Amino acid sequence: MSGNTNLITASKKKNDEFYTQLEDINNELYHYEDHFRGKTIYCNCDDPRVSNFFYYFSHRFEALKLKKLITTCYKNNTWDMFSQHDQEQAVRLEYDGDQDGNRKPDADEIRRVPLKGDGDFRSQECIEILKQADIVVTNPPFSLFREYVAQLMKYNKKFVIIGPRSAITYKEILPLITGGKMWLGNGFKSGNAYFKTNRSKEDFAPGVYNEETDLVLFRNVVWFTNLDYKKRYQDLRLYKEYDPKKYPKYDNYDAIEVKPIKHIPKNWGGGNGCSHNFFR
Repeated sequence: MSGNTNLITASKKKNDEFYTQLEDINNELYHYEDHFRGKTIYCNCDDPRVSNFFYYFSHRFEALKLKKLITTCYKNNTWDMFSQHDQEQAVRLEYDGDQDGNRKPDADEIRRVPLKGDGDFRSQECIEILKQADIVVTNPPFSLFREYVAQLMKYNKKFVIIGPRSAITYKEILPLITGGKMWLGNGFKSGNAYFKTNRSKEDFAPGVYNEETDLVLFRNVVWFTNLDYKKRYQDLRLYKEYDPKKYPKYDNYDAIEVKPIKHIPKNWGGGNGCSHNFFR
């Protein structure tokens, strides 16, 4: 519950400055490597100078056989990890791969292009960049998650993004999942996601903020994607019996709440005990 409280607080305060750890990015994107070959990747909510998404793709550019990497973020033109978004100009960075043979993204190989606007993913300027991209990979603002996903759908983009688990119940998101237009990714290790943040430890419940690592733990954060991966097609062996007292129904959709996935009842909807998880 503490994780849920933190996420709700962040959403209300519009404080979405939570930076994804490189290990978590590597563990998830490993499952989609075949999709990245020859593609233009766009991270449209990431300051490229501090983003681990940019680090991952730029340092693995040749291994993944990417075409191009583009990153933009909202009004951050400083080298400080936690910008106050008070800069007059946002920037766009592009990387086309190694030029000198050292297989590393050197500073002179990364093009820095000033943006005319503030770098908001909703701006027409960033939408034009989005149109050029094949796959979007980022950790978008949770407070704007509905709007963010709607934009990806509007422009028919492939994506791997992080979002709140509660988004599954959103009236705008659940039909996309049940309609097979997006699903859960592989997930964070043991369901635990750790983020760097600029908020103080007093903002979090006990046991959530680790002073030694300076990381915040969320247990209610998941990956969403519309890229296929092998685990999505593994059968689930179901053994639980449906009990309406144990599986509450949603008010706005004909579905039941199940935690964890392995507790999906085998006799819900006429199941035979072996089923695919439609969230995957």
